[in-house]
Amino acid sequence: MSYTVAVRALCEFTAKAGDLDLRYTPAPSAMEGIAGHVLVQSRRHKEYETEVRLSGQYQDLQVRGRADGFDPQLVQLEEIKTYRGKIEGIREHHRALHLAQAKVYGHLLCVERGLTQLRVALVYLNVGTGEETVFSEMLESSDLQTFFDDQCARFLSWAHSEAAHREQRDTALTALRFPMERFRTGQRELAVAVYRSARADTSGQCLMAQASTGIGKTLGTIFPMLKAAPAKNEVKGLDKLFFLTAKGTGHALALDALKTVNAQLEGQASPCRLRVLDVQARDKVCEYPESACHGDSCPLAKGFYDRLPAARTAALAQTQPWDAQSVRVVALEQQICPYYLAQELVRWSDVVVADYHYFYDTSAMLYALTQAEQWKVGVLVDEAHNLLERARRMYTAELSQFALADARKAVGVEPSSKPVRDALDRLHRVWHAMNNSQEEEFKAYDTVPSALLGALQRTVSAITDAQSDAPMMPGDLVLGFYWEAQHFLTLAEEMGKHALFDLSHSGHTAASDRARTPFSTLCIRNVIPAPYLETRHAAAQASVLFSGTLSPSDFYRDTLGLPEETPWIEVESPFKAEQLSVRATTHISTRYRDRERSLQPIADLVAEQYVRQPGNYLCFFSSFDYLQKVAESVRLAHPELPIWLQTPSMDEASRVAFLSKFTEQGRGVGFAVLGGAFSEGVDLPGERLIGAFVATLGLPQINPVNEQMKGVMERYFGQGKGYDYTYLYPGLRKVVQAAGRVIRSEEDRGVVFLIDDRYRRREVRALLPGWWKVGT
Repeated sequence: MSYTVAVRALCEFTAKAGDLDLRYTPAPSAMEGIAGHVLVQSRRHKEYETEVRLSGQYQDLQVRGRADGFDPQLVQLEEIKTYRGKIEGIREHHRALHLAQAKVYGHLLCVERGLTQLRVALVYLNVGTGEETVFSEMLESSDLQTFFDDQCARFLSWAHSEAAHREQRDTALTALRFPMERFRTGQRELAVAVYRSARADTSGQCLMAQASTGIGKTLGTIFPMLKAAPAKNEVKGLDKLFFLTAKGTGHALALDALKTVNAQLEGQASPCRLRVLDVQARDKVCEYPESACHGDSCPLAKGFYDRLPAARTAALAQTQPWDAQSVRVVALEQQICPYYLAQELVRWSDVVVADYHYFYDTSAMLYALTQAEQWKVGVLVDEAHNLLERARRMYTAELSQFALADARKAVGVEPSSKPVRDALDRLHRVWHAMNNSQEEEFKAYDTVPSALLGALQRTVSAITDAQSDAPMMPGDLVLGFYWEAQHFLTLAEEMGKHALFDLSHSGHTAASDRARTPFSTLCIRNVIPAPYLETRHAAAQASVLFSGTLSPSDFYRDTLGLPEETPWIEVESPFKAEQLSVRATTHISTRYRDRERSLQPIADLVAEQYVRQPGNYLCFFSSFDYLQKVAESVRLAHPELPIWLQTPSMDEASRVAFLSKFTEQGRGVGFAVLGGAFSEGVDLPGERLIGAFVATLGLPQINPVNEQMKGVMERYFGQGKGYDYTYLYPGLRKVVQAAGRVIRSEEDRGVVFLIDDRYRRREVRALLPGWWKVGT
């Protein structure tokens, strides 16, 4: 088997050295980099050669690329790099990479031109000043040959190892049988649909699957995606599978399913094990959270790239999945950072389990690697109904005037800080004028005012220039505001009818300011993430979005940017109507105007059901205020009824304590907020939960923000869809999710009370699961 690799990719693998250093220094934009290359090349004489195509062979490895320039008069090959600020700001591992690239190009040029000697030069151009700094060295062709052979040998060793693993993996997956005794109800239907999407001839295939809890969605999607991974009929198979989750609990389910698959693979005639990587958030795995990510601050960043090859080898020698603990063990044995070791291991993984943002966010690592490495990937999106709100947050930017005030206070008084200070002061004046011109607490605008954009751009530019001379450390208030302003400007450039710009008054800096203009928050509010997600779906070979609540299909297809032809399937439920008694209590209204009148009837309803059938129940409300008022009514009228309440901002220990009351022999009612921590992702099978009350329709609050979002939906998707897309569909999805806590297996039995007069409406009933039979 022959291999082809680009010069940069070869050196990225073999030549990085030194510390991990994530201190921020402003880098030239892509356009500035291109312009810088052109500028340097334009300064050379007419015989100077640019973009020199080169290629060479080492055993069965072909290396190819384009050298930036060759000066035949000086017999000098030039590798051109652009930078901002001081030349000392270029990181050590970047310099090692640049020099390695130049030497590899130098060897290829010597072979092509028959040169015995060559001057190899690194040309660094400061895009701010136009100044060139050149580091050059005359090298013998034999030395360049030795360097080239060494890089290729190390790369080829890994390439052979990876090819052997890939061949072994594909053979094992081809022979893989479903790892359970039989498919559950609906599970085969789901698996067949996923397999067909992944084996499609073209990339960018999508599938939406609605499947209730209990059919084994996790294994039912992972198994067929893996079966579709091997190459077939000379068509390249999947390189990787990304299993994406909204919450940490989804990681455990995916890892358990993959453990089952690996057990099956290891028991085959030709045993194999999938490389499964669990990517955890940085704050969960950082060993030195108080240290910055560079060698002068964190010991695990010191010499990171020097020790990375040994850590990579040690990780591949492991037989267990690369979960957080096993990666940590390897990392600490090799004295490197566990978080960034995990990021490196993505390249060598077969399956990656990670949060949504690693593929869908603006700076998503998995998406960036997929594009750079041209991987064919299968993407599984667990509990995909959560992707809408998560993606909205990814592409929303807020700027607080309090953060601006903090930055103005933090900026230095020395003369060198004057440009930043002046820019921040100007931005404050422009912002202050906007506050003065708006009487309403909240107001949305068609566009971002040009005066604001100009002031923000000047501020970002001034801080960028200051950073070039004296990089700011993480935690600096000016640097923090800089990042927020940059994100805001990026989204302002991309702003279309899918988003809003609004200003909300948000208080004062001190009591003495109350007579003056209040501070405010600026927001570019993403309402419809579809334009951003479309490119992510297109980058994958196949994307499968699955959930127990993924209807109406048009709503999710429209808002999540899925192709119009994306198929939607509803998998047969394993549950029967007789397992769940669903009762619509339509004589009680939970509208805001009727809340006070509803308190006693709801309290009596809960108490009557508890007396009729003692056990564990959950009672969901639209707000903590409503929850507290019903709880007070229960305590007054039915003091014998045991209840416990969710409270705002519960920490992990408090949430565990709340759920711990739901035991097999337990008795009582837990009061919780719909859409909160206990209304989805909570598994209380058997007698741990026998019923639920949902005292709301789940509709988002009618307020100026939601009304503006409704208007965006109307303009984007057409008349009549604004209310449904903003209020009705998201609300009923939360209701169904909460009710879904009751029936978790084919053996469970329970009851659900839907409390509101609007549950008698046809359009509301149509959004409830088809297997429910709703009585009154």
